[in-house]
Amino acid sequence: MKEGRRGVESLVAARRTLRASLEKSRALGAALARAGPRLDEIRQRLPSLEAAVRPIRADRGALGAAGGHIDRAVGPAAAVLKVFDAVHGLERSLLADPRVDLFGYLSVLKRLEEALRFLCENCGLAVQWLDDIVEYLDDHSLADPRFIEALKASLDSLKPSPPALDGGLLATALDKLESQFRRLLADHTVPLQMPSDTVGVPAIAPSPIPVSVINKLRAILERTTANDRLDRCISIYVDVRGSNVCASLRALDLEYLEITPAEFNGVQSIEGYIQKWCRHLEFAIKHLFEAEFKVCIEVFERAGPRDVALSCFAEIAAHAGMLAFLRFGKTVTETRKDPIKLLKLLDIFATLNRLRLDFNRIFGGKACADIQNQTRDLIKRVIDGACEIFWELLHQVELQRQMPPPSDGAVPKLVTFVTDYCNKLLCEEHLPVLTQVLIINGSWKKEKFQDSLLTDAILDIFKALEANFETWSKSYEDIPLSYLFAMNTHWHFYKNLNGTKLGELLGEAKLKEHEQYKDYYAAYFLRESWGKLPSLLSREGLILFSGGRGKARDLVKQRLKAFNKSFDEMYRKQSTWVISDKELREKLCHLIVQAIVPSYWSYMQNYGPLVEQDASASKYAKYTAQSLENMLSTLFLHKPGRTMSLDVRHSNGKLNSVMTSMSRSASTVT
Repeated sequence: MKEGRRGVESLVAARRTLRASLEKSRALGAALARAGPRLDEIRQRLPSLEAAVRPIRADRGALGAAGGHIDRAVGPAAAVLKVFDAVHGLERSLLADPRVDLFGYLSVLKRLEEALRFLCENCGLAVQWLDDIVEYLDDHSLADPRFIEALKASLDSLKPSPPALDGGLLATALDKLESQFRRLLADHTVPLQMPSDTVGVPAIAPSPIPVSVINKLRAILERTTANDRLDRCISIYVDVRGSNVCASLRALDLEYLEITPAEFNGVQSIEGYIQKWCRHLEFAIKHLFEAEFKVCIEVFERAGPRDVALSCFAEIAAHAGMLAFLRFGKTVTETRKDPIKLLKLLDIFATLNRLRLDFNRIFGGKACADIQNQTRDLIKRVIDGACEIFWELLHQVELQRQMPPPSDGAVPKLVTFVTDYCNKLLCEEHLPVLTQVLIINGSWKKEKFQDSLLTDAILDIFKALEANFETWSKSYEDIPLSYLFAMNTHWHFYKNLNGTKLGELLGEAKLKEHEQYKDYYAAYFLRESWGKLPSLLSREGLILFSGGRGKARDLVKQRLKAFNKSFDEMYRKQSTWVISDKELREKLCHLIVQAIVPSYWSYMQNYGPLVEQDASASKYAKYTAQSLENMLSTLFLHKPGRTMSLDVRHSNGKLNSVMTSMSRSASTVT
């Protein structure tokens, strides 16, 4: 029984073993079925794998000989690849904002430049070494020909022009630096606060850009210059700083600089603009352009030759309106000639001369050639124009001699204008300038300047004016009016020249002569006019006893009638005459009153009762002594609107604009 049981157990165990073996066989079959495709794939790749490993199938000796060549070729290539990896390691830092740490950013950029320089210098060498080893492998049949051809194709693609090894990282970094350059300039560039009055403005302040910012700008320029992009920073600088100077100048209201000759009649219509121009130009040079010049030098002094800074400044100056200032000056020189224009040209020259050293320093470089040329042209135009007007003055005064004198006996406006004008030329403001202008103009003509040339010319002008006066005095048909005119003008010469530069030039004796002539003609005026009236009130034949009263009354009536008629005619005529000087007018009126009123009063006291009782008394006793005095005291008052016509014509028939302008401008000359 026991043995049978053991047999059954053995069979069961055998069945289990058999079943387990069967399951393993099934699993192995399934695994083999799954591995079939992979084995097919391996079988297909075997030829290429065989080709790939074929180079190492050469014999050991041949491979040993090639080892040294391979090591020498792979060494430079490995170094290039190492640097190339380093370039990509800088990418994160250079794509960041340079504002965070500008100098750190510049340091990283410099490392990139050095890496790229290394790659540019060594990539070609590495390619050449690799090319040599490939040729060696090909020549000694140490590798599969297909493998060799693939290597040659790859190396040939690197030979003509290696691709950008940084993927454009350097260009991107430089773009960021240029943006930072603009940002730094914009943040520290503000228009200058312009004063309401540019006269007496204190000296220019230090550079408006802090030193720390200047250093940052210089550092950026150093890197952009090293990468041939300086011109782009210059464009940015000109744009930002030039716009700032323009904004500063706009506060001065410089629209008048664009005025054209067609927009005005003469220099007097823009006289105020010329005064502004002188102040504005001086302010612009000493405060705006001077400051901008200094900043340009500070920023660009390390970016290359000094010409870089000067060229940059020249662009700013031209962009900001320096040429507009010069064009306006040229416009003034193109206006028609008149004496006021001479004074304005002297003002322009004085301004340019004061700024000469500043001009030479600021605009002295080759880059400012256009400004230099236009400035020289303006100076020549100013000097030539001023000299032309000055030397023509004598001729213009002489041309007035043919004109009639004032109908009211007043001082001619020409006399007033020329005397005041000559004093202006001789004043401290204009005399040195005019002298310098004449000296320069003479030097251009190779003429030697005589010290007395200017004063002699002015004396000649005054002598011509005196000759005009003498001619006009003799042209009056009314003798008393000619005496009044002479008295007026001689007194004007004495009073208005005494204590002046022209008076000093003429001398005290000459002035005294005019004063004496004034008294001389005043006496003749009285004798030939009002001095004749008292004789009409003769006492001859007036007998007041009873038998002769009737005859005496008739004589008194006749004489009073003749007196009244002569008085009325003389008063009516002389009421249109003028003595502009109050002192002279009051003095002459007083002399007339003294010549007439006492005699009239005495006559009326003695003989007035003869006619006062008559029915027609008002016809003869027309005036009282007081009414006569009141009337005579109002003589010779200036009547507004009366002027002497001074329009004359040149020999060519054209209107003499110079002396016509004298008449128009006389009232404006002080």
